[in-house]
Amino acid sequence: MRNRFDTQLEQLNNELITFGGLCEQAIGSIVEALLDDNKEKAREAIALEKITDNKEVEIEGLCLKLLLQQQPVAKDLRLISAALKMITDLERIGDQAEDIGEIILRPEPMRRKNALHIVDMAEATAKMVSQSIDAFVRRDLELAHQVMEADDVVDDMFAQVKIDLVDLISQNPQNGEEAINILLIAKYFERIGDHAVNIAEWVEFSITGSHRRDDFQ
Repeated sequence: MRNRFDTQLEQLNNELITFGGLCEQAIGSIVEALLDDNKEKAREAIALEKITDNKEVEIEGLCLKLLLQQQPVAKDLRLISAALKMITDLERIGDQAEDIGEIILRPEPMRRKNALHIVDMAEATAKMVSQSIDAFVRRDLELAHQVMEADDVVDDMFAQVKIDLVDLISQNPQNGEEAINILLIAKYFERIGDHAVNIAEWVEFSITGSHRRDDFQ
């Protein structure tokens, strides 16, 4: 019985790795779309959203099967519970990559010189997502903490984007529509960073049995 359970846990681990890879792929496509004004890459990110939705359902079913059929205890239960939380954040990362892709496809131009900090945010959040998944795979508590700390850097970038956009509009009020698109993209990246932090926190929970939000209750 335990051998079968271990096999299913390994399957869960592999499915989460695959899910994380899909999110990394979506963000990578978005970064390329921003750097090169590549509409096809934006479409790739949008297409991946449906795949991430399906992957969430698949992993949720596997987690429920493990809970109902195997009755895991202690460490195994924490791992499955963390996985159920993580897939929600991964699915939302896919959603937000899709949202950014749709903005990039809008007919209004978005000049790269006005979105330099957006590219910085994109690369920083892509790294956070990648590291949060690596932390889970390697059960690396230190790496999970690095992801949490990186959130402050992304927040600072978001603040800088808002300052840039005030200057952009003050230069010419006709830049307003472009500024709105840039602000929306920045907000989506900021939220992707938040989801990466959530994943890192659930990695910490799966390892230690403690969730830092409990410290504030």
